Amino acid sequence: MTASPFPEQMLPPWRRAVLKVGSSLLAADGGGLSPRHALGLAQFVSANVLAGREVVIVSSGAVAAGRAILPRMDDSGAAMAARQALAALGQAQLIGLWQRFFERPVAQVLLTHDDLRNRRRYLNARATLNELLRLGTLPVVNENDTVSVDELKLGDNDNLAATVAALVDADVLFIATDIDGLYSADPRRDPAAQPIMQVRELTAEVLAMAGGSGSSAGTGGMRTKLEAASKAARLGIETILFNGRDGDVVRALAQGRLHGTRLQAAQSREAARKYWLRHAPVEPGVIWVDEGAVQAMRGKGASLLPGGITGADGDFRRGDMVEVRCRLASGEASVARGVTQYAASDVRRIVGRHSRDIESVLGYNYGGNVVHRDDLVLL
Repeated sequence: MTASPFPEQMLPPWRRAVLKVGSSLLAADGGGLSPRHALGLAQFVSANVLAGREVVIVSSGAVAAGRAILPRMDDSGAAMAARQALAALGQAQLIGLWQRFFERPVAQVLLTHDDLRNRRRYLNARATLNELLRLGTLPVVNENDTVSVDELKLGDNDNLAATVAALVDADVLFIATDIDGLYSADPRRDPAAQPIMQVRELTAEVLAMAGGSGSSAGTGGMRTKLEAASKAARLGIETILFNGRDGDVVRALAQGRLHGTRLQAAQSREAARKYWLRHAPVEPGVIWVDEGAVQAMRGKGASLLPGGITGADGDFRRGDMVEVRCRLASGEASVARGVTQYAASDVRRIVGRHSRDIESVLGYNYGGNVVHRDDLVLL
């Protein structure tokens, strides 16, 4: 039985999760990577995958791995290019560490925050990750530290993990850390600090409980973890903080039992996404549809396919939020709004076509849906 100061509570039900693992859990003393704590986390992932769930890992550790390859390179205070070189050297080692624990293929995905802020690149990243999960692989995401100057300085893979959780429509974000969870104060400095089992709202008072960075290997502290949890909560995603160094805690987690902190979301994942779709700014332009498409979207919850489209106005781009309208006998009506997978010029070329014809007409395709039902809200 675990000796964790955090009493046991049950995990919320989930189907898809993101697991963030920091450098402090992977770095070996003296440089390089150690499987010591990674093995238990990998067993947690495997147990859940065998149970029919899906997991994406967001893993730090490339710079730490690079130090073992060139141990004489001192990157403390060195030029950013030196740290970027260490990240480039260590990235293959990091992926190799994770691959040794899994029989299924491990896929490397390198992202920057810019990839996720740009709507078109966001859609491309989401499509890739969803396809990797569909193929039964294990995606391992890391910041593209060789080019992400600002993010490398901050070491903010916690916020990246929250963004990836939104990207893949995760139900929960697991953050493995090197302390037991959130305390009322920094337990390494204040012996009277009390464990916080659940947080229903991330207020300024809760954020004030966060201490600074806790290890020399990683640069993210409890503050960035709470910021990540706040971002996830706004999107309807719960965050779980737990001690990834405690084998008993990790084994209990695989059985749905948590010894750590549960940071709850204010609303459901679906409700948060629908709210965003309903209120995000719409780009100038309209996709026009026929009554059959309206009935399919309203009656069956269907995606918008090219066969139901009659035209497109404006010059919107792939990834833009656009309005969907229909010309009825009683006049024009706004039917829906959503994120388009195709630019206006492409939509006009595939009007009325079957989804299987998209590639032959355009020379490429981003899938058979012009607006996927997950990116669509009815008005």
